[in-house]
Amino acid sequence: MNIGYYLAGFADGEGSFNVSFRKRRDYTRAPWKVSLCFNVSQRDEVILRMFQRHLECGTMRTRADGVWYFEVNRLEEIASNVIPFFERFGFLSAKKQRDFSKFQKLALLMKDGQHLSHDGLRSMLSIRSDMNDGGARRRKYSDEQILSLLGESSETTR
Repeated sequence: MNIGYYLAGFADGEGSFNVSFRKRRDYTRAPWKVSLCFNVSQRDEVILRMFQRHLECGTMRTRADGVWYFEVNRLEEIASNVIPFFERFGFLSAKKQRDFSKFQKLALLMKDGQHLSHDGLRSMLSIRSDMNDGGARRRKYSDEQILSLLGESSETTR
């Protein structure tokens, strides 16, 4: 069995590609810190350790209720380890293919420093709009809140 295909299939069902926006305390470059994250959570840590070994990056953590998380947050590791892995092994579900494609676009924008500009942030918000079906309900900051710190309303960008 090729472990890469197994892990890709596991991530197809249990993994998540995310982008988050956090307010910056120092408005030196941009009012928002943008972070990308690939993660998988499970009660059994064995498979998550396999992700960590095979991808050669990421961290493990556990919650008080016994759920384990494998996550990769560093842009360098996402670009050099996570994205090439999933480009090679892929996904069967259309939803995960779509989310991964958007995640790749977001990573490219960040590598180019676009997350530090207002136009780049607007582009990133547009890309993430339909990622992770239902994600908007769980997001800490809405697009409108993010744009308002840029001095805009969502109507301005339409």
